[in-house]
Amino acid sequence: MQIEKLNENKIRIILNLEDLKEKNIDLHSFMSSSIESQDLFYDMLDAAEREIGFKTKDYKLMIEALAIPEGKFVLTITRFLPEKEQIKKLKVKRKNVNLGNNLSIYMFNGFDDYLEFCNYIQKYLNNDTYAKLNKTSLYQYNSKYYLCVNMDNISLDIFKCIHCSIVEFATHITNSDLFERKLIEYGKVIFKTNAISECIKAFL
Repeated sequence: MQIEKLNENKIRIILNLEDLKEKNIDLHSFMSSSIESQDLFYDMLDAAEREIGFKTKDYKLMIEALAIPEGKFVLTITRFLPEKEQIKKLKVKRKNVNLGNNLSIYMFNGFDDYLEFCNYIQKYLNNDTYAKLNKTSLYQYNSKYYLCVNMDNISLDIFKCIHCSIVEFATHITNSDLFERKLIEYGKVIFKTNAISECIKAFL
C-alpha cells in the first residue's frame, strides 16, 4: 500500500491484490463495499494519519476509486469541513471553543473489561463527574465492545478526567464519527442509553 499526499486536503492511496489478500478480502468483496472492505478503509485512514498526518476526524470525505492495469486500485480521498463547521470556525475569536457534540468511542477487548471499568467508575469517580456520563451507549462488534460517549456540554477538565479513566481499561478509537455509523449499521446494541449506569444496575 502506497500513500501519497497530493495537497493539504487530498491524498492518494494505491492498493494491489496482495494488499487485499493480507486482509483476506477478494476482489468481489472489495468492490461491493463489504464489512471487510470497510475495515480496510478505516485501516487506510489510520495509516494515513500515522504516516503523513492526514486527519479525517470532523471532516467530510469524498472518495474516488479507480482500477488500473496490473491489478492495482487507486483511491483519491479528499477531506473538507461541513458548512456548519466552517461557520463555527470563523466564530472562534468571539467565543471559547465548546466541547459540545464531541463523540468519543472506546474499544474494550471483552465484556469483563467493561465490567471492571464500570466497577471502577462506581467506586472511584465522584458523583458530579459520574453524572456527566449519562449520554453513553454500548455496542458489540466483532467480539469487541465499544462505548460511545457524547461529551456534549462537558468542560475540558471533566473531559480529561473521564478520558483518563476510560483509557485505563479501553483503547480510544480515532475517526469516531465515521466509526459510529459503522457500529449503528453492523454492531449489536447492548445498552442504547445510559450504558454505564444501566450496566451497574444489571451486573454490579
